[in-house]
Amino acid sequence: MGAAAGGGWVLWALVALPASVGAVLCVAGVLAGGRQRWAPAAAIAVLALECALAVLVAVQRPSVSVPFLPFADFGLAVDGLAALVVPTVAVVALLVDVFAVADVDVARARFHGLVLLFVAAVVVTATATTLPALLFAWEVMGATSYALIGFSWWQRHRVAAGDTAFLTTRLADLGLYLAVAAALAGGGGLALSDLPSATPGWRDVVAAGVLVAALGKAAQLPFSFWLSRAMEGPSPVSALLHSAAMVAMGGYLLLRVVPLLEATGWAATATAWTGVVTAVLLGAVAVAQRDLKQLLAASTAAQLGFVVLAAGVGSVSGGATHLVAHAATKALLFLAAGAWLSALGTKQLHALRGVARRRRTVGVCATVGALSLAGVAPLSLWASKDEVLAAAAATSGWLYAAGLLAAVLSAAYAGKVLVLIWRHAPAGVEREFDTEEAGDRHVGWLEKAPLVVLAVPAAALGVVALPPVRQALLRMLGEQEAPAPSPVELVVSAVLALLTVAAGWRWGAPEPRWAQHWLGLGRLTAAGVVRPTERIAHLLARFDDAVLDRGVEATAAATLRAARSAARIDRAGVDAAVERAAAAVRRLGGLARRPQTGQLHHYYVQAVAVLAAGVLLLVLVR
Repeated sequence: MGAAAGGGWVLWALVALPASVGAVLCVAGVLAGGRQRWAPAAAIAVLALECALAVLVAVQRPSVSVPFLPFADFGLAVDGLAALVVPTVAVVALLVDVFAVADVDVARARFHGLVLLFVAAVVVTATATTLPALLFAWEVMGATSYALIGFSWWQRHRVAAGDTAFLTTRLADLGLYLAVAAALAGGGGLALSDLPSATPGWRDVVAAGVLVAALGKAAQLPFSFWLSRAMEGPSPVSALLHSAAMVAMGGYLLLRVVPLLEATGWAATATAWTGVVTAVLLGAVAVAQRDLKQLLAASTAAQLGFVVLAAGVGSVSGGATHLVAHAATKALLFLAAGAWLSALGTKQLHALRGVARRRRTVGVCATVGALSLAGVAPLSLWASKDEVLAAAAATSGWLYAAGLLAAVLSAAYAGKVLVLIWRHAPAGVEREFDTEEAGDRHVGWLEKAPLVVLAVPAAALGVVALPPVRQALLRMLGEQEAPAPSPVELVVSAVLALLTVAAGWRWGAPEPRWAQHWLGLGRLTAAGVVRPTERIAHLLARFDDAVLDRGVEATAAATLRAARSAARIDRAGVDAAVERAAAAVRRLGGLARRPQTGQLHHYYVQAVAVLAAGVLLLVLVR
């Protein structure tokens, strides 16, 4: 059956529990309409147990392996990196699902079932030790994310957004198939730890395939635009997919394969520059946005750029810290945006002016998230960004300068959010908010509680800047040493963040027109991926209708004609001949029966006639 290190059953339970319950909920949603009141409670109970199991595997560090393919096992293991990320995924998923109880009121069984299936796929992705296991989870994660983004299936534009996200990431996912094929050809094995030992030429192909697949999932350039379209999904989906789950898994995969990137000699450099360029350009896109969810989407791609940069410069600790800090911060901000959208019916920044003053709990929590996103000391992303920038500075001064520019842009778009949600709204907008407040569209405790909980790590994870905490993190991740940010670098980044936020408060954030439409990536994605795929699908459908279907119909018609002809031949020829033969036999039988009268003198006459004939025959013969 394979091998299992101590506590292996806990790791299997961590995967099987959400997968099995999620499948049951999805089936129940199809069979019974999906409005079962017990579905959210069941999902929350499973995710609460998932959190406990995640902590348990993080402590026990189990590994399991079972036969899967003739040339590779299905292997899972919890190392230091997975021990940091898996509990983060479980906790964020639980808090998002609690928020979704109040935010999602249709097809609940289906929604919560998809969330559980998605979480199971993310857990397998985070713990996979072989390429087949990774590829299996990667596919399930992509399929469930497509279903979640296009969850409102009755609205065509939301389904179309899911199509764009799915097709774009699927195009990049082909790189992972290429990596599997190249790993087989290269003879290094399909375990992730064996990839650096593949033969040099094939090793480069493996690295290229993994890099493309990871960049696609992480919404890095040139694949970034799918993240904008994914904002059409429900707010809990945005919070889950784009904080600790699918988008984060792209950067996480690159952190897992740092030895492979370094072994090629070029992949690490390409990874670092792709990450930092994405952080800068998508940071400018975020500054230019006037829609809160679009701003957060662009900032997600930009912040994941820091994780990709960390993988490129070999800072696993810096990338992992930033991944976890970003998960808490971005889940908090997306849920706050969802709360305002539910209460006010808008996500346009100009319509949210002063909203934090009227909904204090959500406003204060969102402020913590925005200050963390800006890199204000001593909040979480301040310390994690400087950890990444220190490793970049040790590699290249240009990388450090570009990363510092990306950090300033982070403060600019986070400061833009702060200014708009706290500044007094115009009189007409104030009255509109007062009317909304008097109505029944308020932010309930199910929506507030996850925000309050997420605000704690968004604020507290800055302790990673303390040397004892940093050393403990390095030991957990198995790093011997890593470049540490100097006190001067920490102070410089903190001052830059404060000055940028203050400048935004005083003069407002610029909105560069060239970046407002996501650098034209939407048109390129539609022209290069979505429309060609749809055209190919339509051509194949027409080919199926015009050639395959007609061929089947013609074959069926010819078969019917042949059957009718065979039936006529059977009736007119074979059956008629059999009937004629039978009639002749009946006549002969009638003739044979005539002498059988039963009268003795007839038999004497017949015997005399036979004897006479015999005598005559003898005479004639002789």
